[in-house]
Amino acid sequence: MTRVEVSAHENPTPDTERDRPRRRLWIGVGSAVAAAALVAGAGYWWLMSGSAVAATGATECRDVPTDSTMSPPDEAAARAGICDTLAGLASAWGEHDADAYGAHFTENATYTTFAGTYYDGREDIVRSHAALFDGPLSGTRLADSYLSLRLLTEDVAVLTTRGDTYDGDTPGELSKVQTYTMIRDGDDWQVAAFQNTQRKKLMEQVQFRWMDETVPAAER
Repeated sequence: MTRVEVSAHENPTPDTERDRPRRRLWIGVGSAVAAAALVAGAGYWWLMSGSAVAATGATECRDVPTDSTMSPPDEAAARAGICDTLAGLASAWGEHDADAYGAHFTENATYTTFAGTYYDGREDIVRSHAALFDGPLSGTRLADSYLSLRLLTEDVAVLTTRGDTYDGDTPGELSKVQTYTMIRDGDDWQVAAFQNTQRKKLMEQVQFRWMDETVPAAER
């Protein structure tokens, strides 16, 4: 009878003593990763649980809280003119008309985006927005809520809003805070300087939890 020898490579047997520590290592690593993810998720939830803003602003420009020493009729007229300008900006944006958008700015207006890009003068503002309307901002519209209007003089005002762009029919969260420095030009108001700031919710909440005294009065 012929004896058949079977090679260990042809009929391997599991080396349980060797594999067991490796399995324990991977189980330990997996458990540690899962625990870290759970802790991170819980920490993120705890931080963001208070991220909703209390000072959301008025939904209509005519209802914006106003600080002024002007007579009631003059204050009402100034507010109406300023709100007309904001409505004109939104309309021009919705129509993607860069020239109409730029017409609401002074000739030497400055415009600072949330990315920190600085535009100097109406021509710069119009040229850049013409390109944006044909590119990444195509199809978008503007949404605003109105935080405060300060009528510093009869001809100078500062309007602060929450705002954002949006697609479709319904705006989402207004993630930017915007400041318009405006001057009177006859019966109209124009934007002399615009500053757009992107709200960083996580960074804000870390700061608020770490230093409670930095929470704005309106958010307490």
